[in-house]
Amino acid sequence: MSVDSTRFILVQTSHPGNVGSAARAMKVMGFGDLVLVKPRFADVLSQEETIAMASGAADILARARIVETLEEALDGVSYLCATAMTPRDFGPPTHAPRALFPELAASGQRVAFVFGSERYGMSNEDVYRCHAVLSIPTNPSYGSLNLAQAIQLISYEWRQALGGFEVEGRIADTKFASAAAVQGLLAHWQQALVEIDFLDPAAPKKLMPRLNQLLNRAQLADEEIHILRGIAKAMVKDRGKPG
Repeated sequence: MSVDSTRFILVQTSHPGNVGSAARAMKVMGFGDLVLVKPRFADVLSQEETIAMASGAADILARARIVETLEEALDGVSYLCATAMTPRDFGPPTHAPRALFPELAASGQRVAFVFGSERYGMSNEDVYRCHAVLSIPTNPSYGSLNLAQAIQLISYEWRQALGGFEVEGRIADTKFASAAAVQGLLAHWQQALVEIDFLDPAAPKKLMPRLNQLLNRAQLADEEIHILRGIAKAMVKDRGKPG
């Protein structure tokens, strides 16, 4: 799906900070289609608090639209998800996001997520328009989520269902030391430990095999091998210094 194949619709939003935070949550997950239905403030997209809370997602605000009715916000949408903590009688089926999203993502439909006002949530009438209701599993004794938090959770789960993003981490750019380099380090440390009288070569017990296993678990990088060999060298060098 393209960036704008998913729409986030906020109905009668009261707080400018939530609009800005919603834009930020969307951009972090790679979404950009935001529609506001009759927000409390007509200029909410340009208010200082909104822009501050967007924190770098001002482009989402610049493209966002304000409409008077939910019907206008649904133009081009083929599957509509309501967000509500309490299921409605005679309403659409309720799902946890993670349970519904894989199948929905595979369907290729243009999806919209609808969020109600901070104080009242979604009206029954708006919920009945939707194909499904999303309910985020929370602590049964306290299920209160801020609007922006709910948007972040839904957008994350939806992005994961669409394939997610790659995680950039240490493993991706680290050159791990070879087994030969680890054995060279062990030999260097064995020599140093003997010279500082920590290791008795006549009764070594299991010290070196245990160190070998420790280093294997550590999965050392080449630079770390050099550091540890430097320490071993310094240990022996300082051996003869007074004090």
